[in-house]
Amino acid sequence: MTDRRLLWFCVFLAPVLGWSAVRPHDYFTWFLEVAPIFVGLPVALAVQRRFPLSNLLLVLLWWHAVILIFGGHYTYARVPLGDWAREWFGWTRNDYDKLGHFAQGFVPAILVREILLRTSPLKGSRWLGFLVVSVCLAFSALYELVEWAVAVTSGAAAEDFLGTQGDPWDTQTDMAMALVGATLAMLLLPRAHDRSMAKLKL
Repeated sequence: MTDRRLLWFCVFLAPVLGWSAVRPHDYFTWFLEVAPIFVGLPVALAVQRRFPLSNLLLVLLWWHAVILIFGGHYTYARVPLGDWAREWFGWTRNDYDKLGHFAQGFVPAILVREILLRTSPLKGSRWLGFLVVSVCLAFSALYELVEWAVAVTSGAAAEDFLGTQGDPWDTQTDMAMALVGATLAMLLLPRAHDRSMAKLKL
């Protein structure tokens, strides 16, 4: 039997995903950006009975998916929210991609923490936070390598996926934002995460 929470997750996400698939800026970029959803959601559904996710993690994953979806529809360099922020704050570029990379650290940090707490002897260990942040930073670096591989194999078609906007330090600042996101998640959310996991009654 499917977890009702996952059903609601899909119900609320489906219209946003459907909207994004209608006349996106570029279908190649759209697919690359939303691909993590098509990978992660089937995995969550497959393991839901033996590894149900906490409510907090599900909410964070939903918001992360929405960030990816908007980035896929417009491309990260053209998301209206980023254009508004650029004009409002006087920035020189659309920084929506930095929000995406911040989420790439913040949300997976809770996912990794949940997995480690439930499958390893790290509960109560002072190494837990360090290892969580390290895994998130390693994943961010892996994602940058994937972007590089796509750029090499696809040429100009990958420009919107990379979203560097002429910034020579884009890769480094992307990873820095993921590091900041993961670190903040470990500083701000452990107690709320523990309470959310306790409600699972494992």
